[in-house]
Amino acid sequence: MNKITTLVGLSFAIFFLIGLATTLTRSMMIGFLDVLPVYILMGCAIVMMIYEAFFDKSK
Repeated sequence: MNKITTLVGLSFAIFFLIGLATTLTRSMMIGFLDVLPVYILMGCAIVMMIYEAFFDKSK
């Protein structure tokens, strides 16, 4: 049950972050290079969330 709730919460957070990053590309005034740092930061945040949820067992 703990893994299921972790997976559901993680998927909600990942979908939120991806949706937040993709709404920036909808504007005609903002180019891909302007949004690239946002994608990099979102990717780092998603990787850190997955690592902390499943692989970090130092607690």
